[in-house]
Amino acid sequence: MNQQLARILRFGLVGVVNTGVYYGCYLLFCRWLPVMAAHVLAFAVAMVGSYFLSCYFTFRTKPTWRKFLLFPLSNATNFVISTAGLYLLVHWLDVDSRIAPLVAAAAAIPFTYLVAQFVLVTRTAESELQP
Repeated sequence: MNQQLARILRFGLVGVVNTGVYYGCYLLFCRWLPVMAAHVLAFAVAMVGSYFLSCYFTFRTKPTWRKFLLFPLSNATNFVISTAGLYLLVHWLDVDSRIAPLVAAAAAIPFTYLVAQFVLVTRTAESELQP
């Protein structure tokens, strides 16, 4: 299996774990907070775990403070797509608020991979992987 495909599969596995963390937190927070506040807080909690899994497991790179501080920026695309999707699904299309975040998160996956790879994999490391 080539290295890029293996990385994509690891990213998918981390995404499943991250989605589970997000969704569990979202459902928990929805008991006390409005839908959008629960979404934002759950997203933040899941993103910290996602950073470490992405570094150690997906991209096999050393975590640094610089990458940690940039990682939320790399997820801005994911946040915008999932937030807009959640709002559209719940408020315009009347999708159940327990299901909508999963659909919105799925739409953001390809964009999140590209941006996370850009942030976590340095140019030097990429050039070492190329023949």
